[in-house]
Amino acid sequence: MRAATAYLLAGWAAACASSGAHAAPAAVPAAAATPAPRGATGTAAESLSVNRPQYPSTYQRHPYPPVVITNATIMTAAGQEIPHASILFREGQIVAVGATVQAPSDAIKVDGTGKWVTPGIIDVHSHLGVYAAPATDAESDGNELTGPVTAEVWAEHSFWPQDPQIPLAIAGGVTTIQALPGSGNLIGGRSAVLKLIPTRTVQAMKFPGAHYGLKMACGENPKRVYGRRNQFPSTRMGNVAGYRGAFIQAEEYRRKWDAWNRDHKGDPPDRNLRLETLAEVLRGNIYVQNHCYRADEMAQMLDLAREFGFKIRAFHHAVESYKIGDLLAQAGTASAVWADWYGFKEEAMDGIQQNAALLQQAGARITLHSDDPGGIQRLNQETAKAMYAGQRAGIPVTRDQALRWITANPAWVLGLDSVVGTLEPGKMADVVLWSGDPFSVYSKAVQVYNDGWLVYDRNDPAHQPRSDFELGQEPPPGSDR
Repeated sequence: MRAATAYLLAGWAAACASSGAHAAPAAVPAAAATPAPRGATGTAAESLSVNRPQYPSTYQRHPYPPVVITNATIMTAAGQEIPHASILFREGQIVAVGATVQAPSDAIKVDGTGKWVTPGIIDVHSHLGVYAAPATDAESDGNELTGPVTAEVWAEHSFWPQDPQIPLAIAGGVTTIQALPGSGNLIGGRSAVLKLIPTRTVQAMKFPGAHYGLKMACGENPKRVYGRRNQFPSTRMGNVAGYRGAFIQAEEYRRKWDAWNRDHKGDPPDRNLRLETLAEVLRGNIYVQNHCYRADEMAQMLDLAREFGFKIRAFHHAVESYKIGDLLAQAGTASAVWADWYGFKEEAMDGIQQNAALLQQAGARITLHSDDPGGIQRLNQETAKAMYAGQRAGIPVTRDQALRWITANPAWVLGLDSVVGTLEPGKMADVVLWSGDPFSVYSKAVQVYNDGWLVYDRNDPAHQPRSDFELGQEPPPGSDR
C-alpha cells in the first residue's frame, strides 16, 4: 500500500487533451506562449490590451505507449456504432478505428470483449475546483458577489487542483470540463477549459488553445442577490440595463485600444481588466456562456447580443429551450441542459423531460451538463434518461445523436470540435472503455484515457488518482470506490 500511495502521489504531482449543423468558428490569432492543439479550429486569445502572455497553459501530454482496444463495440459519436471493432491510438492521437486495425508490436493490447468504447465525456458547466469539497466557506470561491458585473475575475484563479471531486469525475469518464464562475452576478467572469488530469497547478490542466468563456446570468439569481441588498439590479429590466451599460463601456474601450494598436500614437489607453474581458467578447475571442432558464429571457439575450454584435455560444440550464428551438437553431446557439432537473425555483418550473429531444428535433444544438459534483459522475446515465424520454414521446433520437450531447456537441461549445469529441483518426485520444452499454445504469467506466494516457483504471489502484485531501482515507478492502 505504501508503494502504491507513493506512486499516486508522484502521478498527481507530476502529471503535467449533435446535430453538427453549424460551422466551426474561424481561427483567431494564437498566443505565442500557448501552442494550439492538433487541428484546433480556435485558439486561446490574449488580450489586445497587453502584449505579453497572461497565465498561459503549461499542459504537457503525459507519455504513454501505443494502445489498441480490441473486440469492443465502438461508438464514434461520428455516425457509427461498430460491433467487434478495434481502436488504436498512439502519442495522444487516434490512429485507426474499425473492424480491422493493424497495431504495432509495442502496443498495449486491451481486450474489449463485452465492453464499449466512447469518446471522453465533456462537461461544459462545472464548478469543480471553484466550489471544492468539503464545501466549507474556505472552498467557496465561485461567486465574486461584490458587484453585479465582475468580468475581471477568472475562474482559474480560484480553481483548486486538489479538489477530491476531480478523481470521482474522472472515474465517471469525464476528460474535459469548463469550470465556470457562479451565477450570482450579471457577468460573473471568465471560465477555464481544463483537461481533467491530476496535476499540481491549474495552468497544467488548461486545454491548450481553448477559448475562454464569459459567464453571464439572467433571471432570478442576480436580481435576488442585489435586490435583497437594496442595490441595482432588483428586477429583470435592471438586469438588462446592467448588461447594456457594461457593453457600452466595453465598446468604447475596444475602440480606443483598436485605434492605438493600429496607429501606435501616443501612450496606450489605461488598462481596465473588466472592460478588457468584455472587449474580447466583442471581438469574438471569448465565448459567452449564458445561465438562463426562461424562453422569453433567452430571446431577450439573443436581442442583446445582436445589439452589441456578439454571439451567445450556449445557454446553460435552459429548461425552457424547447419553446424556442427554432430561434436557437437560427441563431446557432447551443443549449446546455439537464435531463430532468427542474422545478426547484420559479423560473425552473416549466421544464420537461423531453427538452433535449425536442431541441434535437428542431435542429438546435444540445449538450447535457452537470452543474453538480454528483451529476458529473453519471453524465452517461443522464444522457440515457434524456434520450429515452424523447423516444417514449415519439421523438426520434438515435444513440449516436444522444452520445454527441456529451461529446461532440460540448466540444463545439468550447470551440474544440476539430480536436476532441469523436473517435476519428487524427483526433486527440480522449477515450473511455465502459464495462457495458454506456447508456445502461449498470455500466461503469473501466478505463479512461486522456490524450492517450491511462489516467484511470478501475481494476488497477496504480491508475486511480487521488487528491492529497483523500490520503489516509483508504476504502475498506474489497470495496468498489
